[in-house]
Amino acid sequence: MLDGLSMLGNGLVHFLTPLSLFNIAWATLLGIIIGALPGLTATMGVALLVTLTYKMAPDQAILCLMCLYSGAIYGGSRTAILLSIPGTPASAATTLDGHPLALQGKAGMAMGLATTSSTLGTLVGIVALALIAPLLAEAALRFGTYEFFWLALFGVIISGQLTAIDDPLKGYIAGILGLLVAMVGMETLHAHQRFTFGIPALGGGIDLIPAMVGAFGFAEILGVMKRSAQARIVSAGDRVVPPLSEVFRYKWTTLRSGIIGTFVGIVPGVGEDVGAWASYAAAKRTSKEKHLFGKGSQEGLIAAETGNSAVVPGAMIPTLTLALPGSASAAVLIAAMFIHGIRPGPLLMTENPEFLYQIVAILFFSTIAILVFGLTLTKPLLTVLSVPRERLMAVVYVLCVVGSFAITQRMFDVYVMLGFGIVGFILREMKYPMAPLVLGIILGDLLDLNLRRGLMLTNGDPSPFFTRPISAVICLIIVVTILMSIPAVNRRVRALFTRKRGGVEAQG
Repeated sequence: MLDGLSMLGNGLVHFLTPLSLFNIAWATLLGIIIGALPGLTATMGVALLVTLTYKMAPDQAILCLMCLYSGAIYGGSRTAILLSIPGTPASAATTLDGHPLALQGKAGMAMGLATTSSTLGTLVGIVALALIAPLLAEAALRFGTYEFFWLALFGVIISGQLTAIDDPLKGYIAGILGLLVAMVGMETLHAHQRFTFGIPALGGGIDLIPAMVGAFGFAEILGVMKRSAQARIVSAGDRVVPPLSEVFRYKWTTLRSGIIGTFVGIVPGVGEDVGAWASYAAAKRTSKEKHLFGKGSQEGLIAAETGNSAVVPGAMIPTLTLALPGSASAAVLIAAMFIHGIRPGPLLMTENPEFLYQIVAILFFSTIAILVFGLTLTKPLLTVLSVPRERLMAVVYVLCVVGSFAITQRMFDVYVMLGFGIVGFILREMKYPMAPLVLGIILGDLLDLNLRRGLMLTNGDPSPFFTRPISAVICLIIVVTILMSIPAVNRRVRALFTRKRGGVEAQG
């Protein structure tokens, strides 16, 4: 405990430098702007910024990416309140009560409450991150080659199931495509070339950054340009800073939503939108003002914003300790950490224990920045919404091309970005999620390496993958996860539990 507090103090002091504070300010502000612009998502913003932070020191690069991530999740509330268009999927629940409040002439109040709720929600998640992550990391130290294989597979499976919009099978297919992409190039144990088809440029494999920028950036551009433009009305005439009595009036809703959001974040692959909806539903179920929900309820707005912001630190718990992303943006953050030489996972607390507390410090500073920007720059930030999306997408396209080319100065990476963008756009149109695809590329090497290493250790005998206790548990979880995603099996299990519960109640 004392070591943790000491490292947390060191983390806070570490970022109390002019350079770090400057990076916190611009990255958080950029995140808020990205979140506020419909069509740009936190995941896309993080993916694009990875290319710009490539030459930065690892701690400053992760600082910028984390600040942009948390800022973007908050920034989506601007358009959700003013335009009834969620800037990011995480803000979809905010539209239900935020926009009605704006129609009642309380847009400033709604945005002020969204700001304070996001701040309080993130603080709840930060406390959980500081307390739970070290314990989870310590338990994960017992993992070996066989457990790492199952862990990598579980990451792809759970991400595929939970991020697929209407069919888990599409998520699994996207994850398998990512694993296949990760197999391209020279394998690391025996230096054999795989799936290069005689193309020398593929010998080193497909670089993660152009693939990620294409799948999230260029595909997003194509998607935004396909959709029709929407009318925009931006104004906030009333006060922006809410009175403290309004903030603490719903303190239990805030606390409950923060806890719900944090635990939703811990479940790999779920994401901020589920955290917001779960918190909103819980608040509506227990509220004394149920009749106001959907018509401009301050409690509903607070629950949604607290819930989605608490997911951010919650998502970092499996991201840092198990290398399993708690959200799509966290999947891109894992990639960024690998790129900057930081290896998230069970060995993190052994190899780099200070990093976990640096993340806690970063989230704390970004939360303060969100509070300051949210309450002082609300009206200037609204002018951003008047930027024509055609000009915006042109800038994003340039960033995609420059970011892909700048890393290795190869035109091949630009072609990879364009190819993944087109494939990503087609897959999105068919409702395939992108997060499992990218996660498959990230975890493919880990899965492949540990599978072959485990088989080499046993001269080809696969039984340790199923007989070691932790391996067997993870394998069982994967099987249950896949079975429960089959509608027929899911219905039978639910019916079984319903009958049992009915029988117990009848006996009682």
